Amino acid sequence: MTAALAALPIAVVLAGIGALRLSAARAGGIGLAVAAVLALTIFDLGAAAPGGRGPAAGGTLAEALHATGVILWVILPALALHEFQQATGAVGRIRDALGGLTTDRRMQVILIAWFFGLFIEGAAGFGTPVALAAPLLAGLGFAPARAVVLALLGHAAGVSFGAVGTPTLTQVALSGLSGREIALTVTLMHAALGPFLLLVALWFAAPGPLRLRDIGWALVAALCFFIPSVALAGLIGPELPSLGGALIGGAAFVALLVRFGPRTEARRPEGLAADLAPYLAILALVLLTRLVGPLQEALSGLALAWELPGGFSGAFAPLYHPGTLLFAGLIGAALATGRARAVPGAVTAAAARLGAVALALLAMLLLSRLMVHAGMIAALADAAAEAGRYWPLVAPFLGVLGTFVTGSATASNILFTELQLSAAETLGLAPVTMAAAQGAGSAIGNVVAPHNIIAGAATVGLVGREGTVLARTLAPGLLYAAALGGIVYVLAS
Repeated sequence: MTAALAALPIAVVLAGIGALRLSAARAGGIGLAVAAVLALTIFDLGAAAPGGRGPAAGGTLAEALHATGVILWVILPALALHEFQQATGAVGRIRDALGGLTTDRRMQVILIAWFFGLFIEGAAGFGTPVALAAPLLAGLGFAPARAVVLALLGHAAGVSFGAVGTPTLTQVALSGLSGREIALTVTLMHAALGPFLLLVALWFAAPGPLRLRDIGWALVAALCFFIPSVALAGLIGPELPSLGGALIGGAAFVALLVRFGPRTEARRPEGLAADLAPYLAILALVLLTRLVGPLQEALSGLALAWELPGGFSGAFAPLYHPGTLLFAGLIGAALATGRARAVPGAVTAAAARLGAVALALLAMLLLSRLMVHAGMIAALADAAAEAGRYWPLVAPFLGVLGTFVTGSATASNILFTELQLSAAETLGLAPVTMAAAQGAGSAIGNVVAPHNIIAGAATVGLVGREGTVLARTLAPGLLYAAALGGIVYVLAS
């Protein structure tokens, strides 16, 4: 009974978003109200905090506000970067250059749905890859429903690190675990299973069975992305596995395609240096600040920290934070390429989109922190412990569920990361492994999330036929999640 009551706020949020189609902010607010009533009646908020409920509520609010601000400082420059690239036409030129490299249908899927989708996911996230890749694929002659399916499958392996690592950085903020350890574990999981998504996409791309040549190029594309992605995750952390992996891997794949690929009359990309400059600058800044020891220590040592009675605390290193590096890369590249005039408008446009995101984040984070401090997450973890050693098989599906109903891997991680960690503690499982199970599961949830399917379908004029897309992505998504469960089970044994 206690576990059922503890699950009620999350159930309310999921039902509000999934069944009633409420916004994440509104559903989160209702779930928060339910959690507050339970925390003050059934559960005992403030039992362990000096001063009781008042200071506990204040500390919970302070932690949620702090985490919201830290996450928004990544989202704002990521959105500004995308707005800047849209305003200068850079996104369109990069996209068209990739589309013009070959007339082979399956090679176009590798370039657009895979590399371009992963690249935009790493740079901007928040559904942008599908919105950009699906129309281009449709413009190249793919049927609208097929174009959306291909875009969804193509970018999913990078969703764990969308918008320069936001979903995983959220887990770090909530758990205090090493971002590098979580990122490496998640990336290795995706590296083991990601080629499956690409092969399924190629199978959908054109009639007839996959040729050995198609399979070979798919494996080459997977290696081109995952080798730098795994390296960046292990060396740097969650900021660059998708963005850097797609940038480095895409360049390597294009070079191989031009040298060894099927001969066509397609155009070769030229003059993209200025368009790629912001991404290259961000890549260089993150590498420098994470790999150069003295610089890393100097920047990360300048931290703003606070602590309240009862164990409530937070810290923020402004010069080391990914958001600051994003802004620095954007502004530096804009100045170097003579496009600085587009920056103020891009930041303004990004800020205008931030309001709804901020409300949703705050509502979800308040709900999360309240459930932790009131003991609800602990009650749910005790219930999860009844699954015993089989819990790792189920854990990724929790991430899928969160993304399915919220449309966001970040929101899914906010809802369930602490539950995964509490279950890990109860069952004696490695916390990093279970956080990675949540992060990887929330990523594959994107291929079945109605929010993402609806948004993608709208960009290709497919309104009303979203079920056709879901029918094609559901089986690959569930198979991927089940395979993730198997990997987590083996790692946890």
